[in-house]
Amino acid sequence: MIKEILFASQNNHKVEEISLLLPDGYSLLGLRDINWTMEIPEPFETYEENAKAKAYFVFDRTGLNCFADDSGLEIDALDGRPGVFSARYGGLERDSNINMQKVLSELENEPNRSARFHSVIAYIDEEKEMHVFEGKVEGTIAPAPAGHGGFGYDPIFIPLGFDQTFGQLPESLKNKISHRALAMEKFISFLEMNKSV
Repeated sequence: MIKEILFASQNNHKVEEISLLLPDGYSLLGLRDINWTMEIPEPFETYEENAKAKAYFVFDRTGLNCFADDSGLEIDALDGRPGVFSARYGGLERDSNINMQKVLSELENEPNRSARFHSVIAYIDEEKEMHVFEGKVEGTIAPAPAGHGGFGYDPIFIPLGFDQTFGQLPESLKNKISHRALAMEKFISFLEMNKSV
């Protein structure tokens, strides 16, 4: 039997990435699949609080158990910025190219380019219980964008142990080592152990 699971996201890139991470037996629904049109607030300053708030917001309005993700890029030389503001770092329009250029200009002549992608997934079940899963991947910021794969900051993030950005790596490899993949792995393990959930 296929288990449908609702992902509280209107970001088509995230929905596509998550759908590739789900094993057989699961079918992913994005908010567009249920004709969702409301903006989901992200008012908090931590990924966990935002992910929980998004999951509760959608659950309260649909009655469907669902999960939400909040993720960001944390750059050590920028005191952890852009962090929870990653999507709108360059302005309210959520433009990845503007965001990347802002990061690169702030890191100009900066030798410390260490960074990490951080993802938190919050899942609310039928009993209104919240479960949280986290993933991080360490790396460095490239001197310039490279590659056309992925989305967001992928073209400027080089994961530790590699010499190519997420934007250059094959999608199949990125989907094994990314922050979101690591958080999803924990979430899927939880779902598998709690099949009745």
